[in-house]
Amino acid sequence: MQSIFELFWGEGEKLAPLAMATRALAMFWLLLALLRAGGRRSFGRKSSFDSVLVMMLGAVAARGVVGASPFGSTLAACGVVVVIHRLIGRFCVTQPWLGTLLEGEPVPLYVSGKLLPDNLKRATISEADLLESHRLERQTQELSPSVDALMERNGRISFVER
Repeated sequence: MQSIFELFWGEGEKLAPLAMATRALAMFWLLLALLRAGGRRSFGRKSSFDSVLVMMLGAVAARGVVGASPFGSTLAACGVVVVIHRLIGRFCVTQPWLGTLLEGEPVPLYVSGKLLPDNLKRATISEADLLESHRLERQTQELSPSVDALMERNGRISFVER
């Protein structure tokens, strides 16, 4: 006969649905607590640096949910990833060169009424993509010479009045 622990938590990779659901529920709340402790940056900026955190947490946490790795070990690994992300994020605030290394710099796409084709290629943005973003952000059809467009470090296109 199974113990209550085995029924609700299971062991190994052959978990019953109830055990996997219990693990998923536990991991959800524990990851939420970790992300809250890690700060708002994790999902607020959506930069490549922040995306690495999301991918790592998903990959590591899933192993604990499905029983491929011990739950406590995966939780510890998730904690380390969040702490590293937080420390590097803080270091980026005081060391701008590191922020530039990890996230890049804004790329001008349209300046003083002129498209910058080389920068559009570098950012892998077509003129149609730029115009679409402009329509969505500014609700106008054509780019104005008084507006500059930049591909920001987080991948979004911003339009700034000069």
